[in-house]
Amino acid sequence: MVTIPRYLILFFSLIVLNGFSKPAPGPIDSKATKETRALFHNLKKLSKKHILFGHQHATEYGHGWTGDENRSDVKSVTGSHPAVIGVDIGGLYGRPPAMIERAKATLKKNITDTYNRGGVTTISWHFNNPVSNNNFYWKAGESSAAVRHIIPGGSHHQKFKEILGNVADLAKSVKGNDGKLAPMIFRPYHEFDGEWFWWGKPHTSKEEFVSLWRFTVSYLRDSLDVHNFIYAFSPDNRFFNEAEYLERYPGNEWVDMLGTDNYGDFGRDGKYNLEAGVKKLKIISDYAKKNGKLAAFTETGLESIPNPTWYTESLLKSLKSQSLELAYVLVWRNDARSATHYYAPYPGHTSVPDFLKFYQDPFTLFEKDLKKIYKK
Repeated sequence: MVTIPRYLILFFSLIVLNGFSKPAPGPIDSKATKETRALFHNLKKLSKKHILFGHQHATEYGHGWTGDENRSDVKSVTGSHPAVIGVDIGGLYGRPPAMIERAKATLKKNITDTYNRGGVTTISWHFNNPVSNNNFYWKAGESSAAVRHIIPGGSHHQKFKEILGNVADLAKSVKGNDGKLAPMIFRPYHEFDGEWFWWGKPHTSKEEFVSLWRFTVSYLRDSLDVHNFIYAFSPDNRFFNEAEYLERYPGNEWVDMLGTDNYGDFGRDGKYNLEAGVKKLKIISDYAKKNGKLAAFTETGLESIPNPTWYTESLLKSLKSQSLELAYVLVWRNDARSATHYYAPYPGHTSVPDFLKFYQDPFTLFEKDLKKIYKK
């Protein structure tokens, strides 16, 4: 009989325990495309030392313009597009068929253009209510508490499956110049802890919301063969600990990315609580580290940027604190018509000098900084 020294038993035990202590990072879709897997891997790697900067609708329109080729307000200021560009698929439902096809064509062009340049696309979904047939905002006396009706067993479940079919058609149509499908970060049902959307917490039970999330992922992935999505879970900022954050979490096997939308702690209406904002970012960053997930600051910003040093003094300092590992931060859109509804600076704005410091900081990455993000 061979006696194995105790120190060797301890050594190999530690190797085994360490090997199984953290899940290997990777998409929840076992059939994810090679490019989608590479994007996940590279975002995870980059988040250890950097953060990608994102802007919603950046190349579709900006402050005082719309539809210009290869233009963004961020590029006009810095010389580079944002690394992450947000689009929205709300236009794929609740409109006449011709308008839906136009929306699909516009989305396809924006997503493939971003992929061909080497940038990243994230998709939000301002989903018009499929039961009461009105918009995505909750309107008392008009909106239906629709989630219970569209999940399996609900009266509008078949209609919901048809809507998801439109989403899948888009996802499977966005091929780049290399013939590959463009990977996307898909972020449905955002800010679900608030009351302003029909899928919000007061209008649906925890069980109904979890069923909605799981069916959305499984139907797209397993029935409609969408394999170029990274799935992002993003409540608003109404949580103060991990348990509250996870209150409506569908489970690790259903989520790739942990996020939060937080305007309230970062200067909205002149109110700042950066310490609270950072604490919430740390909650999602720590959970992602423990569970092999990505984490991101999925929405934030300061409308009109009245604080000319907001980007470096509020946002950048927060992002650099607490050893956070966040794949990206995305600020909201620059409206083409409104004089005040914008979140990224445009040429001539008082925050441009500060934003250039933000851009030049080695910690932040823009589109020009990305190198083969779809190659592992």
